Amino acid sequence: MKQFSFIILTFNEEKHLQRLLDSINTLDASIFVLDSGSIDKTLNICEINNIQVAYNKFENHPKQWDTALKKFPINTPWVIGLDADQIVTPELLLLLQNFKDEDFRGINGIYFNRKNYFKGNWIRFGGYYPKYLLKMFRYGVGYSDLNENMDHRFIAPGKTVIWKQGHILEENLKENNISFWIDKHNRYSDLLAHEELERINKVRSQSISPFFWGSPDERTAWLKRLWWNLPRFIRPFLYFIYRLIFQLGILDGKTGILFHFLQGFWFRVIVDVKLAELLKQESVQKTSTR
Repeated sequence: MKQFSFIILTFNEEKHLQRLLDSINTLDASIFVLDSGSIDKTLNICEINNIQVAYNKFENHPKQWDTALKKFPINTPWVIGLDADQIVTPELLLLLQNFKDEDFRGINGIYFNRKNYFKGNWIRFGGYYPKYLLKMFRYGVGYSDLNENMDHRFIAPGKTVIWKQGHILEENLKENNISFWIDKHNRYSDLLAHEELERINKVRSQSISPFFWGSPDERTAWLKRLWWNLPRFIRPFLYFIYRLIFQLGILDGKTGILFHFLQGFWFRVIVDVKLAELLKQESVQKTSTR
């Protein structure tokens, strides 16, 4: 009996998909792809590898994952959700090859350790490693967190474990073109600004209880709550300095410092600018209706 299935999200992933498939091709696992309208060779790669594909129009990652978990005929006790620009390392592959459901009774989720790469460089510092992501969970138990608008995460109620040596490598080769990175994060900033506005108006809440000493996702929830309570436009400066100095991001070298600046400062400033615009629009609308 197969122990787990893979679900992969794609959109124009011809640079990445075969690389990921090659990293898991020795596993006895079904693979499903949810595509959102690829016009490159992504679907050809799926056809060559006999992968079942479904289509869903993309709105955001949490909703796309929610659709993916409901769309396919999963008949394994566990499911693994991966992005197309990730690959499974030999260490993680070995853990998966030896995986048996009966060895994980009472466990509902497994965190993998991610190594993130930018322009060919491993981002080792600045809070980016170790980075534990819940990627494997019991099918029908774990689900996509729809209370997030931009960040996506799976939630597995109950007990979880962390595979510290079970790495996934994440490197989006399309981001070697900085224009692609900027365009993508400009879209992400729209999602994040609207999400924070909804949190300010208390129409969106966290699914995970914030707890600094808890699971990786509980810790993230705690840090997000802290972020929302910091003054806008000042918090990007504080965060960038914290990543660069206190979390040693400066040791990531020239390319790493560029990444920390773009992701930890520039992106956060853009979100704050857009959030300020939304708040101003909301204030004007409220005034005009009085």
